[in-house]
Amino acid sequence: MLKVSGLTSHYGRIQALYGIDLEVHEGELVVLVGGNGAGKTTLLRTISGVQPMTGGSIEFKGRDMGQMSADARVMYGIAQVPEGRQMFGPLSVEDNLCLGAFTRRMRGLDTDLEKMYAMFPILKTKRKDPAGTLSGGQQQMLAIARALMARPKLLLLDEPSMGLAPNLVREIFGTILELKAEGTTIFLVEQNAFAALSIADRGYVLETGRIVLSDSGAALLDNDRVKQAYLGL
Repeated sequence: MLKVSGLTSHYGRIQALYGIDLEVHEGELVVLVGGNGAGKTTLLRTISGVQPMTGGSIEFKGRDMGQMSADARVMYGIAQVPEGRQMFGPLSVEDNLCLGAFTRRMRGLDTDLEKMYAMFPILKTKRKDPAGTLSGGQQQMLAIARALMARPKLLLLDEPSMGLAPNLVREIFGTILELKAEGTTIFLVEQNAFAALSIADRGYVLETGRIVLSDSGAALLDNDRVKQAYLGL
């Protein structure tokens, strides 16, 4: 579904990504782990079109995405849940959800809203409340639901467990597994390497803008380098 080849990206003169090669196949849950500053968010932003690429290629379902705008990529089926939730705080929960369906011109809006409320019942309870008044865990649920309103073929998740209590982390990861079981293809970026690799079909390890390891999730969990650097073992 997604093929990234030789991808580079810069912030001015500073190079952030160095020749990234990776693939995400339809129906997979693929995880990218790495430390702070490794370039994980930059990679997701480049795939979704928010950050410019300076070399290489991005193909989605066989189509070159390199010069396509971010909104066009959403229309073709790529939706990102950004790091830090990035709610429209003064707007209601329901308005935030509706904005997720904007590129679809709101077709099937009521059906999709009910689906999101069934997945995250607390959002229905608080649907008229300003999004900025939600707790961190509730905002993360809203961020995921907002992205799903675009009916994505590929869901990009950037650090969904950041800042959440352990019980909420388990809930969010449970939701990710439910989405995978329903057939959603997921590319997950996470610092919680153990939790992420435990549910991954495959994984990549990113260090200073370079992919240094790739294997199945189980194999990476058992890799001595990953254990030492990311699992504290």
